[in-house]
Amino acid sequence: MNEDNFNASLRKFLKTVGVGSQREIEKAVRDAIKSGKLKGGEKLPAKMTLTIAGADLSFVIDGVIELE
Repeated sequence: MNEDNFNASLRKFLKTVGVGSQREIEKAVRDAIKSGKLKGGEKLPAKMTLTIAGADLSFVIDGVIELE
């Protein structure tokens, strides 16, 4: 395994995950506030699951997203 290529590929993947996830969360929250489903001061439980086929990885991160 080429460590440099692996690290570069991993960083690129994680950047895509971070930017894409933030964009989708922001859109979903704004839409929910606009529709009245959320008021804007809630604390929203969140869960992210990372799976990698071939490496037998399933990793879950639980957290809270605070809107106020």
